[in-house]
Amino acid sequence: MTDKKQSPQEIFNTIAPNYDYMNNVISLGTHKSWRKKVAMTMPIPKGSYVLDLCCGTADWTIHHARTVGPSGHVVGLDFSENMLKIADKKVTELHLNKEISLVQGDAMATNYPDNTFDFVTIGFGLRNLPDKIAGLREMYRVLKPGGSVIILETSQPDNPIVRPAWHFYFAKIMPLLGKILTKQQAEYQYLDETTEKFMSYQELVDTMTEIGFKDVHFKRYNLGAAAAHFGTK
Repeated sequence: MTDKKQSPQEIFNTIAPNYDYMNNVISLGTHKSWRKKVAMTMPIPKGSYVLDLCCGTADWTIHHARTVGPSGHVVGLDFSENMLKIADKKVTELHLNKEISLVQGDAMATNYPDNTFDFVTIGFGLRNLPDKIAGLREMYRVLKPGGSVIILETSQPDNPIVRPAWHFYFAKIMPLLGKILTKQQAEYQYLDETTEKFMSYQELVDTMTEIGFKDVHFKRYNLGAAAAHFGTK
């Protein structure tokens, strides 16, 4: 955790005002291209019912809503009240309130019945769940048979040349940027810790398969700095 001993929920409430700005700075804008590439790999059809877990400020939620159109619907769920306030402002400004429902909740234990959604997505949120396995099982539970999960996460490059630079950036540069730009070094140190400790791309494949997902596969981006995992119920 951080020096402040904040809970993950408190951390994300704290960083919410600067979250979009820092995402762009830290990823050098690449997080947007990663989402676009994921959408090209597994397009979500019009009319789909989608659950976007750990939706944050709703960037991916909004993208999904534009994809599924007025005949579909997207639920954006997050545990951070402050993140959802920013998300709600975006959704309202874009006149997408009919297409999007924003819900404060626990990604590891939602209130939705079994077999509810056509797609479940989670972008850069799985690594922050206290129990990743519980989160993956919940995704499986709420998916309809034949439905698909899409997981986009930071990953760990295994190239011996790239990996040290990746580690240095996340361990040293990212917290420093947090300190200089937002006065939130401890919070960004926590985000580095969750990235470092997150399972490898192959471990995530194995875990998803053990839970019951079929046709589990992945694509890696930026020399392994991020990875998208796909699976079907």
